[in-house]
Amino acid sequence: MSSMRYADAFKVEAVRQVIDRGFKVAEVAERLGVATHSLYAWLRKFGKPGVVQRVELEQSVEVRRLKAELRRVTEECDILKKDVRGRCARPVFQASHRLGDA
Repeated sequence: MSSMRYADAFKVEAVRQVIDRGFKVAEVAERLGVATHSLYAWLRKFGKPGVVQRVELEQSVEVRRLKAELRRVTEECDILKKDVRGRCARPVFQASHRLGDA
């Protein structure tokens, strides 16, 4: 059997289903398609008080960082759009450029 790697968020959610929602380990493992011994290992690692909060804190820091980056990139995109609009303005038709005026 190949060893799968799962994100910490996935593991924490699996542990929450056992601890907070009261589901049986075997039931959660089967539903998620993971081995029961893996879920028991995740319970030992993430079931301790504070571990889940630390993982959530790390994720919230990452979310804040990504939101700030998105805001910055969106502003840059808006600036570039305004610049392109200014350069691509329709030329004003001038009477001196009419055919036949010579």
